[in-house]
Amino acid sequence: MKNIRINEVLSPLEMDVLKTLWHSKKLRVRQIFDVVRKKRKVALSSVAVICDRLYKRGIVQRAAEKARGGVRYVYKASENKSGFEKSFIDKVVNSLIDSFGTTATAYFHERFK
Repeated sequence: MKNIRINEVLSPLEMDVLKTLWHSKKLRVRQIFDVVRKKRKVALSSVAVICDRLYKRGIVQRAAEKARGGVRYVYKASENKSGFEKSFIDKVVNSLIDSFGTTATAYFHERFK
């Protein structure tokens, strides 16, 4: 059985967006795009879609701000990298316990004595 990595749960582009947000407080889609496009060929619309997906999954937060001609979103990571990793681990462990019950808890007890 292979190890599960965060970058296997999030797409490479999602990881790039999230890493960009971890290094900054708040960014608009265009600002995220400007950073990510230095690393990979990507469209502005793709970055916007990824930001929206991450928002819907609760991984990032967003706030609307007025701009010329309408509204634009400003995104920030919901948690820092360490907090995100802890949340990820928590979800995986809870999923194992939900699926395997006492077998999983007995394993964890034995493994981490």
